[in-house]
Amino acid sequence: MALQVTGLAMTKCLWGVAPSVYLTIPIHMEITFIMPAATITDTIPFLNMMPFVMCQSKANPMVIAIMIASLGSVQVAPCIPMTFIPWVPPIPNVIIGGLPTIDNTAMAMCLWAGMITINFPGQATTVVL
Repeated sequence: MALQVTGLAMTKCLWGVAPSVYLTIPIHMEITFIMPAATITDTIPFLNMMPFVMCQSKANPMVIAIMIASLGSVQVAPCIPMTFIPWVPPIPNVIIGGLPTIDNTAMAMCLWAGMITINFPGQATTVVL
């Protein structure tokens, strides 16, 4: 059974070197397990998606610039997640603030070729069907 994603969930990027905290803000006015519930549009960098410490993606312009400056010896750069596409797949039968919600199986794509997944949904009791 899938679990509703809430604030303080943990996310992981394919190219990030460490997990990161996922934040939701209570604009949808729906609280699940004492935290705001997440919807498909909660993918805003530095508001919902926090950096994954360092990025290793060769599609990231910062990684490319650092590799050129170091003649290829350094292959990581600070992570700035570039997520502008909604989470997929949505849970179409659970609507929060007029938007479909997401569960712990959702994925978000980063412009730098990363795939962001949910490691921990932020709670362990609210099941979405």
